[in-house]
Amino acid sequence: MTAKKSTFILDVDGVLTTGQFLYSKRGKEFKVFGPDDNDALQILKKYMDIVFISGDKKGFAISKKRIVDDMGFELHLVDVARRTEWIHQKYDKKKVIYMGDGIFDGLVMKEVAYSIAPADADKSAKKNANYVTKRKGGERAVAEACIHLMETVLKKKNWISLRHD
Repeated sequence: MTAKKSTFILDVDGVLTTGQFLYSKRGKEFKVFGPDDNDALQILKKYMDIVFISGDKKGFAISKKRIVDDMGFELHLVDVARRTEWIHQKYDKKKVIYMGDGIFDGLVMKEVAYSIAPADADKSAKKNANYVTKRKGGERAVAEACIHLMETVLKKKNWISLRHD
């Protein structure tokens, strides 16, 4: 697989976040996003398209605030059981890199060119991933995945010098 024109599709909850939903009497109000992930993604976006997906309808506004408004990336609401179909409709699966952690993500990983799971992912996701990070979701797993892609897929060993604008 070449990175040229590749699309890196990332699940939100459990990958970019810890996967925890913090509720008050008003309902779901907070998600925990990790450090460094945005910085690494800003470097990687120069080389491939980056798209986020979430199946969390009730927390979608929280994810949108962080991912779309603050980070500047695309975010789509995609049911977890329909992700493979959604990817097939929108992208060339031979050019998709997917990062997910859930019980359905292992199925998606079988259908794309390359896949990554965080250390605390479901066993099916880890089993079907090409690479499993040492870090957990929401704890720099995405940053680690970006470094891995920079070094292995893009062959950019000196990635730290590629700071974002």
